[in-house]
Amino acid sequence: MSASLAGCGDKQAEAEKAKPPVVVSVVTVTPETVRIVNDLPGRIAPTRIAEVRPRVSGIIVERVFKQGTIVKQGDVLYRLDPAPFQVRVASAKAALQRAEATRALAAQQAERQTQLKDRGATTGQQYDKAVAELAQAEADEASARAGLQAAELDLQYTEVRAPITGRIGRALITEGALFTVGGSESLATIQQLDPVYADFTQSANDLLALKRAAAKSARSGEPIEAEVRLRFDDGSDYARRGRLLFSEASVEAATGQVTLRGEFPNPDGDLLPGMYVRVQIVQGEQTNALTVPERALRRDPGGQAQLYVVGADNKVMLKPVSPARLVDGRWIIANGLKAGDSVVVEGFQTLSPGAAVEPKPWHSATSVGAARAN
Repeated sequence: MSASLAGCGDKQAEAEKAKPPVVVSVVTVTPETVRIVNDLPGRIAPTRIAEVRPRVSGIIVERVFKQGTIVKQGDVLYRLDPAPFQVRVASAKAALQRAEATRALAAQQAERQTQLKDRGATTGQQYDKAVAELAQAEADEASARAGLQAAELDLQYTEVRAPITGRIGRALITEGALFTVGGSESLATIQQLDPVYADFTQSANDLLALKRAAAKSARSGEPIEAEVRLRFDDGSDYARRGRLLFSEASVEAATGQVTLRGEFPNPDGDLLPGMYVRVQIVQGEQTNALTVPERALRRDPGGQAQLYVVGADNKVMLKPVSPARLVDGRWIIANGLKAGDSVVVEGFQTLSPGAAVEPKPWHSATSVGAARAN
């Protein structure tokens, strides 16, 4: 019986030797500096929001702007009926003319009383009365002039202008409606969308790490800014890089998370308020890191991470490893690997420990695409 088992074993070993080596793709592990990037959910918010409101009450007679377009600060958006305000301006002008005439007459009376006083032909009471009437007339004239300025200002306010530059939304009130100052309604809303904010949250510890990295950059002479990038919900990247605004950080009392804000240029209007994005922020750097492609890692039924490593005799062995974090499609391996190891990336599905292999260099899809483009 034992002889038969030994014979079977020898035949199996011979069959294994007869098998041709399995062609596999491998990478050689080399230490490198890896940027630690956090991928966090975020929302786009406008940098400025302004509600369009008239400063005077009146009937809206015209909407000048086109909804959903870019308006510049000072552009006329609405016009109110100017007729009542034109009447007030005319009335204020008449009141000013009357005050000017009264002041001129009072000035003549005061001058006359001054001359009579010099000749001793008037009483002190009449002189004092003339001087007081001149002062009152001058005050009335100043009040009438201020009234005219106020009436002219109200007439200017019948043209409702944009308070900021940005994209204006839909019209909330139509022509013919009566708008009353002090109400809760607004005529429209303008949002400044270049640049825009991306608001996201992370832990307080990560924020401290960011500040330490920024302080280290400052000591090395580099600007104190953390690099921030955006990725859309469909997985595509936003082309323009943003900057992290440390001064906008705030802590949510309920969760203890820190809300951070990044600022991004948006000249093409691709980023809209309320849009969901992934915020990628560089948290720091890890030197002498050993990395392998994400697809090279496998796990046993117990969840232990493993890698196939090619030995000097072109036979593979399974090594248990401890992956630390996934960065840009690569696992940073904390324990279990050493520099110079040849790790199998593709072709290990049919392998077993001790199998002979024919290793070939592995090329990622990104590097292949770049080579073809060149």
